[in-house]
Amino acid sequence: MPTAVINGITTHYEVVGSGPPLLMFSPGGFNATLENWRSLSVYSRFRPLDHLPGRYTCVVFDQRGSGQSGGRFERITWAHYAAQGMGLLDHLDIDKAHLMGGCMGCSSVAAFAVAHPEMVRSMILFWPAGGVKYRLKGHARFAQHIAYVQEHGLERVVSLARSHDEPFTRDPRVGPWASVLRRDEAFASAYAQQDPDRYQLVVSGMARTLFDRDTVPGAEPEDLLQLDIPAFIIPGQDTSHAPSAARYLEECLPGAEYWDIAVADQTEETVPPRLLEFLDSTPNRSLRQY
Repeated sequence: MPTAVINGITTHYEVVGSGPPLLMFSPGGFNATLENWRSLSVYSRFRPLDHLPGRYTCVVFDQRGSGQSGGRFERITWAHYAAQGMGLLDHLDIDKAHLMGGCMGCSSVAAFAVAHPEMVRSMILFWPAGGVKYRLKGHARFAQHIAYVQEHGLERVVSLARSHDEPFTRDPRVGPWASVLRRDEAFASAYAQQDPDRYQLVVSGMARTLFDRDTVPGAEPEDLLQLDIPAFIIPGQDTSHAPSAARYLEECLPGAEYWDIAVADQTEETVPPRLLEFLDSTPNRSLRQY
């Protein structure tokens, strides 16, 4: 499958379908792989990549640090995730696209839209990750990882990550770079030699800034309120995707359309037609042909 080097980091991606471009920020938290659009949770039920490519060019990719994409040790912010998507559009010579985010990918979409509103045709925000319990769980995972590093050291983190394939969300001890540690010998070697004190500062700052609120992180509400971009919001309902998170985005995004549908009713029969209806209602002028 194709790759692109974006800001020095390899991004694994796929382009599926034809029509106006739709850049899709994968669900899955710190294991946000393009395959999750086919296999994870509710997405496996409504199968977006079986339906959207019939009318749209779907650009899907592994988030940096996930799947087959590379990574770099630094304090990652939402701006870094947005920059990966921006770099991929540049690589593909796409000057404007619809955006779709699932789960934590909604925060990346929000960050992208605030940074580059002129490049965004519309936004689909599916199961925005957020809420009080989401923030608490995020901080707890990072705290567990730091405690493991303090007790065992970074070399043991590398060994543990390579002993199984569980992601950070299921085994916090392995940390947010577990996928890269498993695949990249050079990265793993440099990672194990990091100064432990500096490492803990970087990771602590990452937790504090990625999970800094009880609503939806990624962009400031004052910036979202200034966006003039059509948005379609589909709520989740669990401890990582609180309905309040989706309602918050509805409040912050002028003219956003909130689909008040129960999770049990989000099926292959209901979701794809509604997503296509929204996308089709947004003018697709001034798009360079991919």
